[in-house]
Amino acid sequence: MTPASVRTQLVREVGCALDGVLGEPTALVLAIAVADAEGLSRSERLRVAVDGRSLAAAEHPGPAGTRWHTVDAPAGRLRIEYEATVRGRARPAAVSPLDRILDVRPSRYVQSDIVPALIHGEVVRAFATLPPLERIGAVRDAVGGALEYSWASTRLTDGIAEPLEAGQGVCRDFAHVVAGILRATDLPARVVSVYAPGLEPMDFHAVVEVAVGEEWLLVDATGLAPRRTMLRIATGRDAADTAYLASDGSALALTSVRVRAAASECGPELPEELLALG
Repeated sequence: MTPASVRTQLVREVGCALDGVLGEPTALVLAIAVADAEGLSRSERLRVAVDGRSLAAAEHPGPAGTRWHTVDAPAGRLRIEYEATVRGRARPAAVSPLDRILDVRPSRYVQSDIVPALIHGEVVRAFATLPPLERIGAVRDAVGGALEYSWASTRLTDGIAEPLEAGQGVCRDFAHVVAGILRATDLPARVVSVYAPGLEPMDFHAVVEVAVGEEWLLVDATGLAPRRTMLRIATGRDAADTAYLASDGSALALTSVRVRAAASECGPELPEELLALG
């Protein structure tokens, strides 16, 4: 007889397909593989090819289980395919002393040092007076109310000032603004790229983890997908660390990005629920 815990084990099917053109030989860095984590088992396949010829990919460990893959690719038509079946839930990530130092500092896209000038110092001070859990909810709601989700509304080089001025952005903009405000109030916050079953429109998704005590709590001001089934890909200071594809120059032109993510159970999103990414 199969135990109920096995019968109801969470299963997530995720993957992506990227197509593009390389105008010259290029070193690629991918962050599309599911992160390593205790509690998860996975079967997966990664293939990188140019003009139909498969290329070797080297794996490199990063923060919180991030798995970067590097590929030296010649010029030609690029095709990247990744698929994974993941079973179980990840053991919650621990907060380290180094996290508490690094994740309250300004970074390339999360310029927390200019937050008081962007949203008025008294507002930041008001957030800072709230207990951490109440502060997280207040910041999430404030950012969700200030920004409208609008696909392709901001540039890849935008930090937190541009979406706040425009009043709109994509998931990475929401994540950067949330992380910036929380860092400005001395709560460590980091950006995580995830596969997000139930996300509409489907894409790679960006969320925030906030350190409260010894726990990383998951925050998503967009509210576009249930956090319970999100699956970690890459973790870092901001989108500079979590980009799904980077290259050593401008020779890469992407023509298509397709992402899929499904889960065996996918309940509604409850914004007030305290969750760790699993």
